[in-house]
Amino acid sequence: MKSANTKPILTCATLAVACIPWLAFAQSVDPDADEVLRGMTTYMAGLKQFSAQTENTLEVVTIDGQKIQFTSPATVTVSRPDKLMAERRGDIVDQAFYYDGKTLTLYNPGTKYYATVPAPADVDAMLEFARTKLDIIAPGADLIDSRAYEHLMQDVRTGTYVGMATVGGHRCHHLAYRSVDVDWQVWVRDGKQAIPCKYVITSREVAGAPQFTVNVLQFDPAPKISDAQFRFVPPADAKTIEFMPVQSR
Repeated sequence: MKSANTKPILTCATLAVACIPWLAFAQSVDPDADEVLRGMTTYMAGLKQFSAQTENTLEVVTIDGQKIQFTSPATVTVSRPDKLMAERRGDIVDQAFYYDGKTLTLYNPGTKYYATVPAPADVDAMLEFARTKLDIIAPGADLIDSRAYEHLMQDVRTGTYVGMATVGGHRCHHLAYRSVDVDWQVWVRDGKQAIPCKYVITSREVAGAPQFTVNVLQFDPAPKISDAQFRFVPPADAKTIEFMPVQSR
């Protein structure tokens, strides 16, 4: 595998070409980048169980253009085909996410509010349901779904194999992609355990191009888990509320 490739982004050569709708632009993805990304998503989809500890950084841009970052830890545990538990901790978000194959619950420990709804019978369908019907994105959803390659490559225009880099003490393949309105990068651990070590999304259409970054601090492909940890048992002082469904557009 070559160490780097810097293919240029496609540009319009003539006024006539410039007038062609964006759908006419050809996808330009480095084969080396595609090989690594396919390998990572195949490896992740093939894991029956795994857990990860991450540090997530959300960047916001103030009215006067200053960038402010908010960092929070998160954990996620998955047991395919039908269980997921995740937690986000921090000053701007404090939530626990439970899915036991039958119901989906979102719990806020600070306010003691929780909401529960019936959910589809597998992780992939549940993630799609949460996103489209409840406007909820589970931690790491982009990489947890067994169809991650399909989702990640949707609307991609270019993909580049940047080279090798060290992330968290591990040698990783650095990939960079550009889609319709976002850029994203992923660092994939070299070797048989092809996990994502770092993931960055840049919102180009937002003023200041803020980023969302996930750093994987620990990863366990064979955690010791039990069905009970995916089942939400409300504390005695917890208060139930209802999810607000997404309004059709």
